[in-house]
Amino acid sequence: MIDFDGTVTFAMSVADRARSAAWYERHLGFTKAFDAEATGWTEMNTPIAGVTMGFGDAMQTDAGNAMPVFGVRSLEAARTTLEAGGVTFTSDTVEHPGMVRLATFADPDGNLLMLAENLAA
Repeated sequence: MIDFDGTVTFAMSVADRARSAAWYERHLGFTKAFDAEATGWTEMNTPIAGVTMGFGDAMQTDAGNAMPVFGVRSLEAARTTLEAGGVTFTSDTVEHPGMVRLATFADPDGNLLMLAENLAA
């Protein structure tokens, strides 16, 4: 089994992270958790425990590009479990040292999903 950590982030590519953060704050009451300029990422807390919204400016910017990112305690263990079950990942694991480790895969219909291990905790 995969050891999920109880968090989900919905990641979206946006044209302007500051504009998007302001919109979600004004209209939905989200609050900024952090802004990582070096990686082009802004993360917002939602009113739902364990659920955040992330805005990236380095990915695809077409509408409808939201991707759920499931937090796991060990990305290596989760990836090994999924690969053993026949799941194919779309790329190698990406690590932002001291921040996060990420791996992307697709469901049978081609919808992208991501696993993330928090390295900052």
